[in-house]
Amino acid sequence: MSNQEEVMEGSHAVAHAIKGADPEVIAAYPITPQTHIVEKLSQFVADGELDSEYVKVESEFSAMSSCVGSSATGARTYTATSSQGLLLMNEVLYNASGLRLPIVMGVANRALGAPINIWNDHSDSIGVRDAGWIQLYAETNQEALDMSIQAYEIAENQDVMLPTMVCMDGYILTHTYEPVSIPEREEIQDFLSPYEPEHKLDPENPETFGTVGFPRDYTEFRYQQFDAMDNATDVIKQVFDEYSDKFGREQRGLIEEYRTEDADIVLISLGSIMGVVKETVDSLREEGKKIGAIKVRAFRPSPAQELIEAIKGSDVIAVLDKNVSIGKKGALFTELKDELYSSDVNPLAKNFIVGLGGRDVPEDSVKKIAKKAEKAKEHGRVKKEIEFIDLKEVYDND
Repeated sequence: MSNQEEVMEGSHAVAHAIKGADPEVIAAYPITPQTHIVEKLSQFVADGELDSEYVKVESEFSAMSSCVGSSATGARTYTATSSQGLLLMNEVLYNASGLRLPIVMGVANRALGAPINIWNDHSDSIGVRDAGWIQLYAETNQEALDMSIQAYEIAENQDVMLPTMVCMDGYILTHTYEPVSIPEREEIQDFLSPYEPEHKLDPENPETFGTVGFPRDYTEFRYQQFDAMDNATDVIKQVFDEYSDKFGREQRGLIEEYRTEDADIVLISLGSIMGVVKETVDSLREEGKKIGAIKVRAFRPSPAQELIEAIKGSDVIAVLDKNVSIGKKGALFTELKDELYSSDVNPLAKNFIVGLGGRDVPEDSVKKIAKKAEKAKEHGRVKKEIEFIDLKEVYDND
């Protein structure tokens, strides 16, 4: 095993991963902060370093439509997008999953308008969580690179056959330079199984894709997707383990526990925010606080069972969501609370909305969250289940 060590921005790290995966078709439309991924891939194609059909389209809707067509013919396919671009794809996202096409897409997470905002939160990918796509979230550029390779092995598994998005925080990761370890192309190809779909568009063996789903059959199609997403849980674990063994990583499981072995309070989130969360845990541990953290790597399929097992014995869980369902709560909190209801694990649970529209979440803010969780433990109850952290006064009370 040999890795090429380089310092590069996160977008270029993902492009190197996709280059190694050797997709036959790339359909792309630029949108900030995703643009550098597809720019770099177009350069690889232009320089002859990547033998891929690079399709320049007129919109994100067209990009995903092109991916659906190419993947249906049996071609390994890639695209990337952000924010409003992902929403413009929305109709076709459901088609891609319903047709069981293992497209891989990079999502550079960015807030949604209005008001228009080009900075990071998770509103875009969380907003399409019901489209039937696997969703993986990277904490670092290395994870974004590795997940972009792993995504093909997961998506193309015959027990899964679902499209997969690899989510990385816009600017925070896409435009930040970090050292990354890039596997050699031959090693990536050795890791990835050949993409040989059982069904594809082939003039020599005609099949029909995307016919009408009449009421007598439609439920069974949805059940098959549901079952495939369930299958993905074990497939993801297996692929993460095999990849870690081959390339010397420690990226195993749908979640990652950090100092949770004796934690009374556990902070839970996903994406790049976990860096400052872990640093805060270390700082509070030095003060004698029994606090830990859990990073969610996969939001779809749901990591609920792994999370419930990990928080057994804790008194309070604090979920940090960089999204909010208007009129409800954050998505990660809502789904975890739902699973807790039907389990025998019953910690106090509190939801904190953070980092919307790219607002910074410094260590002081995470300490504030930990203090509120500690207060809930002392009182034995949660007075207010959802709080927006660092909320400014919107109106003048005078």
